[in-house]
Amino acid sequence: MTPAVLPYGRQSIDDSDIAAVTEVLRGDWLTTGPAVDRFETALAEWTGGVPCVSVTSGTAALHVAYAAAGIGPGTEVITSPMTFVATAATAAQLGGTVVFADVEDDTVTLDPGAAAAAVSPRTRAITAVDYAGHPAEYDALRKVADDSGTVLVADAAHSIGSRYRDVPTGAVADLTTFSFFPTKTVTTAEGGAVAVRDPAVLEAARRFRNHGLVRDTALQRWPDEGGWHQEVHAFGLNYRLPDVLCALGASQLRRLGGFIARRAALVRRYNELLADVPGLRLPVTRGHVEPSWHLYAVRILGGRRREVYEQMRAAGIGVQVNYIPADWHPVFADLGYRRGMCPVAEAFYAEQLSLPLFPDLTEADQDRVVDVLRGILS
Repeated sequence: MTPAVLPYGRQSIDDSDIAAVTEVLRGDWLTTGPAVDRFETALAEWTGGVPCVSVTSGTAALHVAYAAAGIGPGTEVITSPMTFVATAATAAQLGGTVVFADVEDDTVTLDPGAAAAAVSPRTRAITAVDYAGHPAEYDALRKVADDSGTVLVADAAHSIGSRYRDVPTGAVADLTTFSFFPTKTVTTAEGGAVAVRDPAVLEAARRFRNHGLVRDTALQRWPDEGGWHQEVHAFGLNYRLPDVLCALGASQLRRLGGFIARRAALVRRYNELLADVPGLRLPVTRGHVEPSWHLYAVRILGGRRREVYEQMRAAGIGVQVNYIPADWHPVFADLGYRRGMCPVAEAFYAEQLSLPLFPDLTEADQDRVVDVLRGILS
């Protein structure tokens, strides 16, 4: 009998999640209702009280964050190439120019020195990516942002629940974006959110998420039209996350502490079981961070990554490569971006492989992953 295929990541849904969604389905509000506020309030408990705006995806969260921060034609966004393409694409879609800066070799997060070297008079935002769940070096990046008068953004799609120098993800940067895709630590099926520290930027994010609508009569140009009146002062989009998905998200947040602990235990066990495997480099944790692990990203040395990927897939182990450097995609190549700009990120990409990591992964499953990998590399 062929063993079941193990994915590299998957959702963990239990009866409490199903009950939360069912309650909304039986109620009066499927969208724009009270479950949205409950979810955003619950999420803010994980961001140190920084208010959050829920949206329809992690990509929407980045789009909203950049729009609220004023990204547009004539502005530049500095970011890492070692991320899903949306981190860069959403800035480009607003008319901004993306400037890719290299990563640090051990954590694969944005190198503050490379970010500083990339700053220009047009720089409007510096976006760090908490790769695999390990926070970037925000103290150093904060200094670069403050010295250049730019906005610091954290793409925390991987790192909900992480802490940097005992400060929670969501409270370290000016804007922080989250993703709740099924492979992420918390899921709303599809969904995302933006945590925003500045009240004016927060209001801009909320408006952009809801078509740009202004309903506060004190802010309207023609407030005496009637109770139905609403105005659009700047264009936005419909990125509202419905109550059904917010209910799932709020239920998942009640389980987040357990998810983080289980993922950490699996990471520790991988580290122990793989410590002596030749041709393998394991992920690191810097002493001043508490990662909320999304990926277990190893490096396959000796030019064997593709061989290992294909053999593990053939054995039913759903390993993955995260990610193709964003600047390598043809859409950026056609804009003049060339390979070789970020050699540390490119060297990492050539070796990276994500092993299965999710809360419901059993130790027997993990042993299977380790045995297959050891057999290929030994």
